[in-house]
Amino acid sequence: MENFRTEMYPDPALGGESSWRQMLIDIIETLVISLVLFAAINFVSARIRVESVSMRETLLPGDFVLVNRMAYNVNDFPTGEIKRGDVVVFDPPFAAPEPYIKRVIGLPGEVVAINDGKLYIDDTLMNESYIQLKYYSNGSWEVPQNEIFVMGDNRNNSSDSRSWGTVPTDNIIGKALFVYWPIEQWGALASSAVAATGSP
Repeated sequence: MENFRTEMYPDPALGGESSWRQMLIDIIETLVISLVLFAAINFVSARIRVESVSMRETLLPGDFVLVNRMAYNVNDFPTGEIKRGDVVVFDPPFAAPEPYIKRVIGLPGEVVAINDGKLYIDDTLMNESYIQLKYYSNGSWEVPQNEIFVMGDNRNNSSDSRSWGTVPTDNIIGKALFVYWPIEQWGALASSAVAATGSP
């Protein structure tokens, strides 16, 4: 009986130090794995909070958006995956405290023209189904190679390429994938659903 009790309740002086050492190792391993996973997730994705009304009604102030950092291979641009209509997060071509989020309108080498609120790409009228309110911009811009022309969906309240020019593709942080908070705004930002297309 005495031997049985000794096996069930070992002397702390004999095995306690080993148990604490193993527990400490397990904790360290768990922390390391967590940090590696956190770093990996942040390498391929980002999470941003929408602060302005420039993308209303697609995105509202306070929306939290998941961004895919690996969506585009900008080194191969324009043969990469970026498409007209994509919603992208980028550093603007001037000093700004936070990244911007806008919609890709013009691709490298294209001519973007707006005539009384109607958008033309290389003289082709575009159908922008995501625009909720009529706007009255006018102008014409040639998009340089390795740059894109961006605008907000809320054209009457958006600071974008119409005022400060095109965005170098190297400034692109990633493609906005979907809104994950608040719950009532939850939904994907699929290019197939929002891409601008030429109308006859």
